[in-house]
Amino acid sequence: MRAQLLHEILPAAVPDGTPLLEIHDIHLSFAGVKAIDGVSLTVRRGEVFAVIGPNGAGKTSIFNCISGVYRPQRGSLSFEGHDLLGMRPDRVADLGVARTFQNIELFPQLTVLDNLMLGRHQHLRYGTPAAMVRIGKAAREEARNRAVVEGIVEFLDIQQHRKSFVAMLPYGIQKRVELGRALAMAPRLLLLDEPTSGMNLEETEDMARFITDIRRELGIGILLVDHDMHLVMDLADTVLAIDFGRPIAVGKPREIQSNQDVIRAYLGQEHAVADPGGSA
Repeated sequence: MRAQLLHEILPAAVPDGTPLLEIHDIHLSFAGVKAIDGVSLTVRRGEVFAVIGPNGAGKTSIFNCISGVYRPQRGSLSFEGHDLLGMRPDRVADLGVARTFQNIELFPQLTVLDNLMLGRHQHLRYGTPAAMVRIGKAAREEARNRAVVEGIVEFLDIQQHRKSFVAMLPYGIQKRVELGRALAMAPRLLLLDEPTSGMNLEETEDMARFITDIRRELGIGILLVDHDMHLVMDLADTVLAIDFGRPIAVGKPREIQSNQDVIRAYLGQEHAVADPGGSA
């Protein structure tokens, strides 16, 4: 099953480091209040790029601009050369951008398998008449997509829950199912919005392992937002810190950890070292 999954959703054979998402100087305001103020970033294939910042810094607004929910007033966004400005969310998804949400957005009265199959809807290659009779091409297509879903179930180690109703599952497993539904879309870029929020330590470690596997085995680019700094610093290749919608620092995790502007944004002026070089 895992081989079937890799065959179906492995991105096109482009080398790691190839730019996927490119954002340049975007600005977004609501009634004169700036939500995003000049953010630029590039996410590459096989990279985990993290965006951090205090509550209300504009992190989810960036995701909403990428997904087509919001349209920035200035700047540019492109995915694999496609201009995303003004594009509908369904078209963005069709291009290969999938998203999870901070608050779980599953169908609780459906099974795990049914929720994952919903993530395959844009890959079904038959029309309504064929779907009604469910024979011939429709039956073959459903079997093909079911095999992909079963591969994702194995990949995320949720075999024992495959026929369970989502409403009956522990919170951490529900978050894993939501990740699986995003994977079912066969994305080349994953937007992970607080994937470990509300989780205990064991659940967080499991999620970190799956994110690492997605990056290593599938080569999918990941744009990550999370408040767990240990998770971010362990997983991310590049970190962008923002505050009040403005970028304040970008670099490797070690650089961001010691950046005085980042420390000041998170902890306040009194925690920042006036002279990090230690001079008198």
